[in-house]
Amino acid sequence: MQIIRGLFIGLAAGLVVSLFRLTIEYGLRFVKFAYETMHQNYWLLIPWVIASVLLALLLGKMVQRYPAVQGSGIPQIEGQLAGSYEESWWPVLWRKFFGGILSIGSGLFLGREGPSIQLGATIGQGFAEIKHDDQVNRRVSIASGAAAGLSAAFNAPIASTLFILEEVYHNFSPLVWISALVSALTANFVSLNFFGLTPVLHITYSQSLPLNQYGHLIILGIVLGLLGRVYQMTLLHLPVWFGKLKGIKPAWYPVIPFVLVVIVGWFWPNTLGGGNGLIVQIAQHNPSIAVFGSLLILRFVFSMVSYGSMLPGGIFLPILTIGAVIGGLYSQMMVSMGWLNANLVSNFIIYAMAGYFAGIGKAPFTAILLITEMVGSLGHLMPLAVVSIVAFTVVDLLGGAPIYESLLNKLIKRTELINSDQVTTLQTTVFMGSRLDGQQVRDFDWPKGCLVTSIHRGERDIVPHGDTVIRGGDTLVVSVAPNQRQVAFTRVVSAAQTASDN
Repeated sequence: MQIIRGLFIGLAAGLVVSLFRLTIEYGLRFVKFAYETMHQNYWLLIPWVIASVLLALLLGKMVQRYPAVQGSGIPQIEGQLAGSYEESWWPVLWRKFFGGILSIGSGLFLGREGPSIQLGATIGQGFAEIKHDDQVNRRVSIASGAAAGLSAAFNAPIASTLFILEEVYHNFSPLVWISALVSALTANFVSLNFFGLTPVLHITYSQSLPLNQYGHLIILGIVLGLLGRVYQMTLLHLPVWFGKLKGIKPAWYPVIPFVLVVIVGWFWPNTLGGGNGLIVQIAQHNPSIAVFGSLLILRFVFSMVSYGSMLPGGIFLPILTIGAVIGGLYSQMMVSMGWLNANLVSNFIIYAMAGYFAGIGKAPFTAILLITEMVGSLGHLMPLAVVSIVAFTVVDLLGGAPIYESLLNKLIKRTELINSDQVTTLQTTVFMGSRLDGQQVRDFDWPKGCLVTSIHRGERDIVPHGDTVIRGGDTLVVSVAPNQRQVAFTRVVSAAQTASDN
């Protein structure tokens, strides 16, 4: 049944996200063509600016009336799967589709991957509601759709499945991953029929990194971790900084990036969009230190302005783009000092993408597999792993939390739950060595309003009682009272995944 569910959701999500991705690509081509034309006919700049402002006001009004379509959408999906947030699927689906196309396709530094995840998740949610599924299968459908959406956006089905399980759902139950993987593979097949077999980031490199150069990976990982923490803190402070713009209503915020993007498009049209094309370009041409430095400032600042305006668009691909630029800047500096072979610059661009995302998202496994699938080569696994683990460790030592989890916490504080009077169901996998591993059900201090209703152990479903021993690898199904959702999620998931002090 889960395989059939995954096939249907993957097919629908793959089609919708592929059309979403294709329309954005054509939109960016049109925008770049428009700037080329305006360089020949300066007067066209006036109607272009007027149209940009009107479009910004339209989008600003939409996102204020329907906050569920703001940003990437990943925190919203994580909240749904945790039972701490809810939204209606159809209003979000069509508004995110068209709003994302207009925002990202206009050249703003926003990614298509987060919105693709939300589009896929809404399709999964719609599938479950049409079938009148229970809460467990409803969440499986949402997770499957989310994996399918990311897979269609990146053509990376394995990494997409792992990202949803590792970063969004925090659940490795066979019930979930089988359906999610089938959905991701199906959506990837649909997407490949639109875009072909060439990897999204097809970067050529002349040689693998020699073992005597691995010291650079440690240094690069530290740099990426430090800059990743700066990215986290900056992104989380954006609402405060935008709120200090006196006299400007939140519905007018999109006007700021839409006006600034005209300047960017006029002088640097090749930098427009999420950044996948830019990544391939810098890997092929190896720009100078000055160019890399300028790109780093431009990409960082304008991606923050774009995202802070609350338009429909994500940070997934912009993070990878900034990481690639940091890798290029570091390697070119090392080349200039004679400490690195110039042929290895493209290698470090690849490594830095994984490291920067691993640090900011605190999802190293996803980062390693994602870049491997997107680049289309297994030759970088060891360097990718080293950089990702170092960057992850640095961010962790600096007190950084996963960025999507932090965004979810901010979202919950300003959002009222939908259907808050209904009992919800929490699912979590018990890790080996965690505080719940080896405990009897009666021995754990469950939050008020929680009841363990089922334990999935391999192919068996166990109806638990007080003497039932919880084991590593089990998936707990816990019914939670409406007013205890967030408390239950925090305490139960922490106990299931945090190592015991013993």
